[in-house]
Amino acid sequence: MDDIWGQPRDSFPSESTRENRDPILTKQVVAALIVRGDEILCCQRTEHQALALKWEFPGGKIEAGETPPEALRRELDEELGISAEIGREIARVLHTYQNGNSVNLHFYVVDRYENELQNRIFREVRWVKRSDLPTLDFLDADKELVRQLAAGELL
Repeated sequence: MDDIWGQPRDSFPSESTRENRDPILTKQVVAALIVRGDEILCCQRTEHQALALKWEFPGGKIEAGETPPEALRRELDEELGISAEIGREIARVLHTYQNGNSVNLHFYVVDRYENELQNRIFREVRWVKRSDLPTLDFLDADKELVRQLAAGELL
């Protein structure tokens, strides 16, 4: 009789074989909570991006060889044209989407940055009062953090 991987039971695959045949993709991602008084900068994806028109915090994928703060500095320069001073990590969220892929989000506070904000990739960039954050249609991976920010539990 075969097991769930199609192998005869007497030649059960190793853990590494199982992982290679059934990969779970977990992207390592950084995001910035750019704070201005009682407001946080929020960005809306374009209609051409995956998860179109959802709101998110600026940031992106950590590339090979980058630390999370290095990745976030790079992403903020690419997306918004700013040179950011990356503060402390305030949250980490592991979220699995319906397709089985997952994302491990590292959220950092950014209190200071240089240069004028430029919208380089988003449909819209907006300063939003913390209490108003839940009114935006955020990515599922961000929703619990948004709730905590709005309730004053973080920052």
